[in-house]
Amino acid sequence: MDYALEDCLIMNTRKAARALTRRADHQLRSVGITAAQFNILGALSTNSAASITEMASFLAVDRTTLSRNLAVLERRKLVSAGPGDLARMRRIALTPEGRKAFDAALPIWRQAQDELRTVLTNPDFQTTLTGLRHLAKL
Repeated sequence: MDYALEDCLIMNTRKAARALTRRADHQLRSVGITAAQFNILGALSTNSAASITEMASFLAVDRTTLSRNLAVLERRKLVSAGPGDLARMRRIALTPEGRKAFDAALPIWRQAQDELRTVLTNPDFQTTLTGLRHLAKL
């Protein structure tokens, strides 16, 4: 089978992911958080006092990236870090300010999800590829 680079699912997925992140960052700007921060706050909203390892696994990011993002959120007092069960373990939790930021962002996220679901209905490979290309142009 002959494959064209522009049909590469990996490339198109990465382009779409970057475009979606830019779009979400723009949409969430009014709340003062980024898409990555929204994901972290969301993970903590359902799993209070999670360890960095647990969160990194849940969010599918490496611990270093997560730690950098958590440091920003901690400086902004949206999350707090406390001791964990083991000596080297830290538990991260939402602060009341973090809960307010997440709650303010939730309607924006829901609207964005509705828009994206409209774009990506009934996918097969070609539809998915077309959808990814469309998303990359957002």
